[in-house]
Amino acid sequence: MLDSIHEAFHRRTARSYAVVEALVWVLVALSILLVFAEVARGEPLTGAVAQIDTVILYLFGIEIVLRVGSFRPAALDVLDLTPGQRAYHHVVGRLLFCLRPLVLVDIITVAAVVPALRGLRAVRLLRLLRSINFWRYSSPVQSFTRALQENVLLYTLAFSAMGVEVLVGGLTIFQAEKNVDSDIATIGDGMWWALVTITTVGYGDMTPISPVGKVIGGVLMVAGMVTLALFAGIIGQTLLNTVLSIREEQFRMSGHMNHLVICGYDSGARMLLDALQAERFGEETEVVIFAEGPRSADVPPTFAWTQGSPIKESELAKARIRYARALIIIGPRGVPPELADAQTILTLFTIRRYLRKTGVKRNEPLYIVAEILDAENVSHAEAAGADEVIETTRLGFSLMAHAITTPGSGQVISQVAGANRHNLYVDPLPASWEISGTFGEVAAAVRLKTGALVMGMHIDHEERLNPSDDALVPAGAQLIYLADKALLAVD
Repeated sequence: MLDSIHEAFHRRTARSYAVVEALVWVLVALSILLVFAEVARGEPLTGAVAQIDTVILYLFGIEIVLRVGSFRPAALDVLDLTPGQRAYHHVVGRLLFCLRPLVLVDIITVAAVVPALRGLRAVRLLRLLRSINFWRYSSPVQSFTRALQENVLLYTLAFSAMGVEVLVGGLTIFQAEKNVDSDIATIGDGMWWALVTITTVGYGDMTPISPVGKVIGGVLMVAGMVTLALFAGIIGQTLLNTVLSIREEQFRMSGHMNHLVICGYDSGARMLLDALQAERFGEETEVVIFAEGPRSADVPPTFAWTQGSPIKESELAKARIRYARALIIIGPRGVPPELADAQTILTLFTIRRYLRKTGVKRNEPLYIVAEILDAENVSHAEAAGADEVIETTRLGFSLMAHAITTPGSGQVISQVAGANRHNLYVDPLPASWEISGTFGEVAAAVRLKTGALVMGMHIDHEERLNPSDDALVPAGAQLIYLADKALLAVD
């Protein structure tokens, strides 16, 4: 029996746990509706509705009693304890369990059974945040509670310091003012005044009159500044990463589509970003850099940054890769070329497998361009799913070697590869142009119509540069041409 109750309240994988959570959802929703109904009505609920509200609160009380009672302290499973020690861990372990933030919220809201505390039922909404599966990678609620649990000593120190200040300040101000100030007539008044003073709220409802009281107030003001600084330091140290981790969900939850994803980034990739900006990416098409670690300082603000690992299939949804227009994989520079290429190929395999599993029907397959540093790995990258492989190292060295034998060729290729200049384009002939025949005839017609210089054909994933003029241009062939902009893609 006890094992079944424990399973229903503490084992998330159990079916009974899902049933309990569903019932709690229903009760929470009904309780909140009753709160809103009471607010709209402007007076307390009466009759059967009030009885339903009370029953719901008692059900919440039974639920929290069962949850706390069925909790099993870990020490009982680890340590060989005497009966007295077991009793001690049963009590202390459950008390510590009750101090967990979300459990504490449940306990506080049960106090709404007291008429004066009925408004606490609204706090029960926080219970929904524990169960809801809205955050996939970094739930802020779970991260927040985890941060509190892992830094409980720091928070205990801070709250203990505040408690001592309130206790000492409240007692001393009561002793100093009880005979001269009617506003501070009880110890409770003194405690309230001390808390308001320490937190620098300063309602002004109570003000020391005697000289001793003013001195006490001054001391508490200074102590309050120190206490607030202590809290600021603790919160900044323990919760900053929790708050920043919400950014991992930001792009996944957006509606972005038809964007460009760049997998991997280091300082050497800045030139790629400059080239993309020259091609007007970032203005007309959203560009998302998907890489491990925080955003690099040299990334222009026009580019989005999503932190994650491209080789982990479970994290690819962060960059909405299944809805992307195209993807570029950059090889890391801080490792040997063979290791960099291995990571690129692994990324390719991971992305292609992920796309097959998602089952999203696209008008066109995701186009992937991969960087390879070692020429021997080109075929591996193509087999892994790259639509186009750029051998950056070999390409650069080949240009340098050819520039020695043919001076000026390097500058020409640089101009052709650069943006805002004449560049190479690969496009099919618009059907409305009704141009066909041999390569010579097609090239001349395109030259006459657009001024572009046709240099070859792209047929069945094969480039044929400078073919003979009498070579036939088959249906479906794409032309490789030199122009200052894409001329054939616009009909």
